[in-house]
Amino acid sequence: MHPETRMVHISAPVPDGSVPLSVPIYQTSSFAFDDPELIADGLHHPDRAYAYSRFANPTVRALENAVADLEGGAAAIATSSGMGAITMLLNGLLGTGDHVIAQRDVYGGTHAQLQDLANRFGVQVTRIGGHDPEELRAALTPRTRVLYLETVANPTGHVSDLPALAPIARAAGVLTVVDNTFATPIFCRPIEHGADVVVHSATKFLGGHSDVTGGLAVFTDRARYEKLWEHAVEFGATADPFAAWLTIRGLHTLALRMERHAANVARVAGWLAGHPAVAAVRWPGDPAHLSHAVAAGFVSGFPGAFCFDLAGGHDAGVRLMSRLRVIRAAASLGSTGSLILHPASTTHRQLTPEQLQESHLSPGTIRIAIGIEHPDDLVADLEQALDVVVR
Repeated sequence: MHPETRMVHISAPVPDGSVPLSVPIYQTSSFAFDDPELIADGLHHPDRAYAYSRFANPTVRALENAVADLEGGAAAIATSSGMGAITMLLNGLLGTGDHVIAQRDVYGGTHAQLQDLANRFGVQVTRIGGHDPEELRAALTPRTRVLYLETVANPTGHVSDLPALAPIARAAGVLTVVDNTFATPIFCRPIEHGADVVVHSATKFLGGHSDVTGGLAVFTDRARYEKLWEHAVEFGATADPFAAWLTIRGLHTLALRMERHAANVARVAGWLAGHPAVAAVRWPGDPAHLSHAVAAGFVSGFPGAFCFDLAGGHDAGVRLMSRLRVIRAAASLGSTGSLILHPASTTHRQLTPEQLQESHLSPGTIRIAIGIEHPDDLVADLEQALDVVVR
């Protein structure tokens, strides 16, 4: 069955065997039992019973099963945010003195979490470009536990060569964790290309409507899932039933939205590339982009978020964003509406000037997340705002 069909038919089982057309919201903190001894099952194993919603909940489980299925994984853990999923994973997989290898231009929040683990627990962090297998081999140590990549990096559009890197990591006994937020399982299924764990900020494209905060981690290995489930329960970052339901609602239209995002971004990115106020457009769908050839091997489409550089730097970016009327200045992406922000002062504010440069971000870099509006309206909005920047 195709993903588009599976997403429309997400369901949660009910006791009498019937299936509601919409997954019910089990908005409860606890579940009562006629046999009190059964409570222990729900508090010690993720699949035996529902006892307390921090441990397991039917609505949350429906979301976890759906995304695990879409990604081709064995099981998933839903969390209260994308950073909740990333933090739960990194803290659960890494210990004092361990080593992690990450691509240089990871999301700013991920960079901050890696730095925090380095400062508090002595975790060693090595950053690589993501295209050169020999660079990965040279970075491996006996203490390396995790290779951390993003399918399409936020916001630079950099695509690491997952099919080339994952086998090297696996041969060394290193887990490959891939953030698939930008591509979603519609455009890429990292597990098919060697990933061991896939992470999502469900706040973005999966939810898709700017009304839910959530995250997911999908596992290929059942035993690893159960170990991390215990960690997630102790960590306390598990998902809320209503947030899970909103994300399921978003999944129903994910394929349609990703198709529209991709069509719109091709139009807008192409138009921006020809504007005199724009120094560079960094969208991996452009054949001139550094990652385009790599992405063509395993990414079937390019998401609706990318960045571009303004010749006038930070001040030009402020003028641009303040003049926009359809595109809104906001710190998110993947929604039905188009959003824009300045990464260096927001999502990547934790980075030093040197780290920003390593991440290919400048004071004039702007991230734009293209929604599902009519592309002519988006181009017109950018045109009237950029006219002010040029003056």
